[in-house]
Amino acid sequence: MINFQNTLFVGSFTNKNEGAIEALPEIIFIGRSNVGKSSLINAIINRKNLAYTSKKPGFTKLLNYYNVDDTFYLVDAPGYGFAKREKDLSASFATMMNNYFNKNTNLSMIYLLIDSRRTLSADDEAFLDFVSHHKFPLTLIFTKSDKLNQSMRAKALNFYKKTFKGEVKAIFTSSHNKENISKVHEHISDTLKNLKA
Repeated sequence: MINFQNTLFVGSFTNKNEGAIEALPEIIFIGRSNVGKSSLINAIINRKNLAYTSKKPGFTKLLNYYNVDDTFYLVDAPGYGFAKREKDLSASFATMMNNYFNKNTNLSMIYLLIDSRRTLSADDEAFLDFVSHHKFPLTLIFTKSDKLNQSMRAKALNFYKKTFKGEVKAIFTSSHNKENISKVHEHISDTLKNLKA
């Protein structure tokens, strides 16, 4: 059983080869800016401030690596779609992410985070096309679901079913009230078990 609380921050890199990183499976969390990645990561590892949270969109600009129980790396990717990024930073961001996905044999799962109150953005759709083209393993995590009433939740779930036709696994979560954090734990554990099967 993975002890998610036994998590250490390894470092922030533009390229995983910059750090002395062991050959462990990697699970990356990615999504548009301000989707709640850092808050969700803190909830998953049951630590308040290990992943720094900011109300300023686009705060995370590098790949933040966390070693979880010496079992896998959880990677917090920069948020995409932040309009105020300077052009040279946007170019370096694209290069960094392309290198990460195309040259990473340890990538085991991509968790795409989507604000459950929003529809898919053009950036979300472009990233989904990229993932589909390269046949990367993908799971959707809908964040901030505590802000939805039952009607809104049903609407969001219906939108998901119509959009993805049930072909992609989805988990509705809230870092505020810890809704379905245990399901994320289970999904990560199952993903890693399947690697060994």
